Amino acid sequence: MRKIALVTSAITLALSVSIAHAKVSKEEAAKLGTELTPLGGEKAGNADGSIPAWNGGITTPPAGYKVGDFHPDPFPGDKQLFEITAKNYKEYAKFLSDGQIKLFETYPDTYRMPVFPTRRSASNPQWIYDSAKVNAVNAELVEGGNGVKNASKAIPFPIPQNGLEAIWNHLLRYRGQSVKRFGGQAAPTPSGDYTVIGFDDVLMVKYSQKDATPETLFEENMLFKFKQKVTVPARLAGTALLVYETMDQVKQPRQAWTYNTGQRRVRRAPNVAYDAPGTASDGLRTSDDLDMFNGAPDRYNWELKGKKEMYVAYNNYKLHSDSVKYSDILKPGHINPDLTRFEKHRVWVVEANLKEGLRHVYSKRVFYIDEDSWQIQVADMYDNRGELYRVNIAYGVNYYEIPTHWSTLDVNHDLDARRYLAVGLDNEEKMYEFDIEMDDGEFTPQALRREGIR
Repeated sequence: MRKIALVTSAITLALSVSIAHAKVSKEEAAKLGTELTPLGGEKAGNADGSIPAWNGGITTPPAGYKVGDFHPDPFPGDKQLFEITAKNYKEYAKFLSDGQIKLFETYPDTYRMPVFPTRRSASNPQWIYDSAKVNAVNAELVEGGNGVKNASKAIPFPIPQNGLEAIWNHLLRYRGQSVKRFGGQAAPTPSGDYTVIGFDDVLMVKYSQKDATPETLFEENMLFKFKQKVTVPARLAGTALLVYETMDQVKQPRQAWTYNTGQRRVRRAPNVAYDAPGTASDGLRTSDDLDMFNGAPDRYNWELKGKKEMYVAYNNYKLHSDSVKYSDILKPGHINPDLTRFEKHRVWVVEANLKEGLRHVYSKRVFYIDEDSWQIQVADMYDNRGELYRVNIAYGVNYYEIPTHWSTLDVNHDLDARRYLAVGLDNEEKMYEFDIEMDDGEFTPQALRREGIR
């Protein structure tokens, strides 16, 4: 990867599996909410004003919005500043990732980035901010970094000391206490043909419950429970997946089960992790590509490189709109650039290199993580030859009813296949339901079988 311009001094702390990592001091934690945002971003804008100060993000939804609606654009008057194309991308290269640059080179006639004014719209509830401050002086990685202790509700490490702490912030960022999602994914061919694979997902985040404590999470050893059912096409409908993600993955690794409609049986699924192919993805993503990165981080050495100013997909309400059809979004090579919005934001740069003796299709991964939300915005993946292989982009919006900044669509680009997988298509479905009532009885292998039969 070409040398990147860092906004802050590079942090080159290599993680050793036997080292316990220090918590930050009370003096450092006192910066949260003052010179730092409550989640650890730099509160001030940048030197030239192209990144403004963070002033709380979106705390009030646009007039007329009600829960259950698709989220209207809170910045309808914003005008496009300029556009990055294959003809001028070199002028902006220091604000791009290697993967983003490769997309301009791969699709020189069609790939574009419309750039708009930066809106630091990310926000969370106050109780999440309060919890982040508590976590800052208490949270620790478990031995080997394959889990977290002494934390609950909010990101565990708002002032990260190393790459593992930063990636755990992405894994544990607040996305509500529970959510039911309707939508699907599609993998267009190079000519643009596609079939939508429909999913109904339910996610119960034990870690983010208002009454969660480090003690109860340690005792139960559970981060979240996830259940997914395929709804279309007919040949796959009823196939279902259940996942338990643990708090301390040293004590208990991820558990997963699948229900197959042909066999009408629930089976353990130990391979729903790492580089196993993602569900119905045409081999265009790995299991741990979902949500930009998920699961155990133990196959990589993680390094926190510092910060970078970067053009990332932010406030993509046009792409999120229910007035847009899937056919408007899904185009040959990449999604429709006319529906996208890019802004300059500061991101943490985290590099993950495969440990010697371990296996993964990605030898190196570079993650660019939004300082205001801890959402991974861009991920560049390299194959075992050291060549760029895949580029993943998250197109974010603020979900007002939580509130939280989360992607409305994740797009996984396979540079070798010249294809992409669009995950999270929901424009032709009803909007997500956040914080619905759920209980553990809905997340059992027996419930999975009942879900698949319906």
